[in-house]
Amino acid sequence: MKTITKTEELAEFCRAAKAAPYVTVDTEFLRERTYYSKLCLIQLALPAPDGEAVLVDPLAGGLSLEPLYDLFRHEATVKVFHAARQDLEIFFVEGKVFPIPLFDTQVAAMVCGFGEQVGYETLVRKIAKQGLDKTSRFTDWSRRPLSEAQKTYALADVTHLRVIYEFLAKEIARTGRQKWVEEELAILLDPETYISRPEEAWMRVKTRTTSGRFLALVRELARFREDYAQTRNVPRSRVYKDDALLELASTKPTTLEELGRSRLLLREGRKPEIADGILDAVKRGLAVRPEDMPKVEGDRDQLQVDSALADLLRVLLKAKSESAGVAQKLIATSSDLDALAAGDLTVAALKGWRGEVFGEDALRLCRGEIALSAKGGAVRVVVV
Repeated sequence: MKTITKTEELAEFCRAAKAAPYVTVDTEFLRERTYYSKLCLIQLALPAPDGEAVLVDPLAGGLSLEPLYDLFRHEATVKVFHAARQDLEIFFVEGKVFPIPLFDTQVAAMVCGFGEQVGYETLVRKIAKQGLDKTSRFTDWSRRPLSEAQKTYALADVTHLRVIYEFLAKEIARTGRQKWVEEELAILLDPETYISRPEEAWMRVKTRTTSGRFLALVRELARFREDYAQTRNVPRSRVYKDDALLELASTKPTTLEELGRSRLLLREGRKPEIADGILDAVKRGLAVRPEDMPKVEGDRDQLQVDSALADLLRVLLKAKSESAGVAQKLIATSSDLDALAAGDLTVAALKGWRGEVFGEDALRLCRGEIALSAKGGAVRVVVV
């Protein structure tokens, strides 16, 4: 099996890929010790039976990935991934490029009825009729040299993908669900999906407290943590974890002595540069004017849910998902149904292909324009 370590070798493969209808792509990376993923290996394969499958070593000195990025921009060749989000984030951060056009077999499998967040191993077993060797799953991909077992494991992620792609592409065309897939892929190809702004980091911190002052402290503490983690390329949890952040927002330490009483702040978070950053963040949070305090908008916990209507929506969702052959959770979550039963018309289940499959009838049910009936185990929509 070939491992590419030189730019010209990569350029030669990419020239061949530009003449192919598609190329399958996967990556191996590490993120346990860094904020941004460390790209350790790239796997590429051209269509079988004669298409070459190669490994690309981005850790090889002097190797430029520009030929690969140029292939990503080449719109005549489809770039096929499975569960592409983390792979795309790596290429967006490192090369400011997205693979166009993109095909994600996990997305395609979900709209073809294989369930929610279906794994690669499942598709290999069900579509390619093969098994996967799991022995190298948790390997350290940054260590060199790679063993033959590691290389074989890595290549399997793109060789089986060829069979899976060809099967799913035909199924998508047969069912006419290209638009469904495109709507899902649009999210993956949106730069906003991968941009993490320190001033917005507080929105990812889970808290049931809606106090403006408390949220102002959470915002400033999360802002400092995100900025520190990004600039030093360390995991945000190494700065301090969410439970420590919430504790700090509650205790509001203003001196090193008060900070020292924190039960949840680990040793890393007590370093002078982090400790000073925490105290400055608390100071900023306490100084925020009432009109500038953050607010939790559209808090679904505060919605008055019509429980009977929510139950009917669940029955409708089950019927619609079975009819379409799509996992229920891909169309709408339980919280989406509760929100809809409380009058929230912003849920994703009302938009795009989800609206066509479920949302339009869901709104009609909410307005009392249709009813549900059951006969022989099947649920039917009845116009009132």
